[in-house]
Amino acid sequence: MFKQLITLSLPLWLAASPAFVLADAAAIESTARLGDALAQAKMGALYLLGREGVEQDDQKAAEWMHKAAEQGLLEAQVIMAALYDRGLGVQHNRDTSTQWYEKAAAQGHGASLAILGRNDVAKGSVAFDYKAARLNAARQIPNEYAKKILLKN
Repeated sequence: MFKQLITLSLPLWLAASPAFVLADAAAIESTARLGDALAQAKMGALYLLGREGVEQDDQKAAEWMHKAAEQGLLEAQVIMAALYDRGLGVQHNRDTSTQWYEKAAAQGHGASLAILGRNDVAKGSVAFDYKAARLNAARQIPNEYAKKILLKN
């Protein structure tokens, strides 16, 4: 019984060990360097969140996320828009932020459409404040979308 417990728990221990985690991050980075957009976004997410043994680094996060966004990955485009709105890892630039929101909106991204004032539901609301919505989005999007990216296969 004890031997079975050890055998069953060994994979869990390995999965939690730093060496296993770093190998996983290394595998993601290897795939990202080959040009895979999702892997690039995952590297950006790892740097943004400081996860999987990767030290948090906003500039490296933006560099990887930009590569994925250039390839049309919707979540990466939205994160880039928010990063430019906040000046997080990149120089603050509202025009560049708007360009990234435009690219995401072209793919039908609802929050981007609302931020740009093109969401019919938001337009119908008398009290809707686009500036406040954009600021809130810029604060929330990077971490929330980064977490979602890490869950994608």
